[in-house]
Amino acid sequence: MNDWVKSRDDAAPSAAVLDWMLDTDPALRWQVERDITGAPPKTWQATRSRVATEGFGARLLAEQDADGQWAGGAYFPAGFFGSAEADEPGQPWTATTWSLKDLREWGLDADVLAGTAEKLEANSRWEYDDLPYWGGEVDVCINAFTLATGAWLGADVSQLAAWFPAHRLADGGWNCEAEEGNSTRSSFHSTLNAIRGMLQYEKISGDESLRDARHGGEEYLLKRCLLSRESTGEPVGDFVEQFTYPNRYQYSALAALEHFREVSLYEGRSPDPRLADAIGLVRTQRQPDGTWLQGSRMPGRAWFDIDVPVGEPSPWLTMMGIRVLDWWDRAS
Repeated sequence: MNDWVKSRDDAAPSAAVLDWMLDTDPALRWQVERDITGAPPKTWQATRSRVATEGFGARLLAEQDADGQWAGGAYFPAGFFGSAEADEPGQPWTATTWSLKDLREWGLDADVLAGTAEKLEANSRWEYDDLPYWGGEVDVCINAFTLATGAWLGADVSQLAAWFPAHRLADGGWNCEAEEGNSTRSSFHSTLNAIRGMLQYEKISGDESLRDARHGGEEYLLKRCLLSRESTGEPVGDFVEQFTYPNRYQYSALAALEHFREVSLYEGRSPDPRLADAIGLVRTQRQPDGTWLQGSRMPGRAWFDIDVPVGEPSPWLTMMGIRVLDWWDRAS
């Protein structure tokens, strides 16, 4: 058992921390109301409806182009390649895929984007081989985001769904480098994005055809306790301890636990005991005041800042940390 594991403690926030989390954008507040305060559905649903008209959601919706895209591109903004920005670290987070991912995860009602799926079908092509948007491309992370978002917007992503079991690697997971022949081993990052996308697809569409593949990807991470190399037991990388929001596509123990919490609630399963080390890591990162700090941010231009700078208490990460620990402790 790893040194990270600690005894159970009270996950409930103080009144000050709770007020601080509630005094935020509707995109976060409705989740605090639903998952932390236990507010009745009419309360958090009313807050969630404000995502379309206030704060982050309204600001991002205002950036949508007439053709249905954001920033004129599918995964990268128009004009990115060959520009000075392409030589800078990271990438811009302003194009269509990233914008839709944010809006979906913030809880925007898909009806607000009525007609967007059809516009993207007609107007958006992947920068890779000029492929049509809803068919996906060769990168598993991109395909996972597209699968979930397509289901959310009512696009036909049935062919894309079939891509995931067909491209699963022998060790049980996925790797964005595999399609180019650069790896035969699965990646923590790619596998988490794949199983998260498949879970959202199933929850929205009701199609359980990917459940076995998803369970296999989940087992890949569980065998490694979400943290370590199976072969040596050594930490897989510093990234597991870097909790950050928005995490874009980057793996962390907290991001993985968010998925396993959602699976547990959706499928009615108890938490797997192999999650204990990752839970212990989350506990150790809780500050004396009950908050979690923003970790290293992924470089790249965004439409606007969503969370706090590095090293400051993050209301998003604090909400996630509290609800993961509360879920675990209640089931223990």
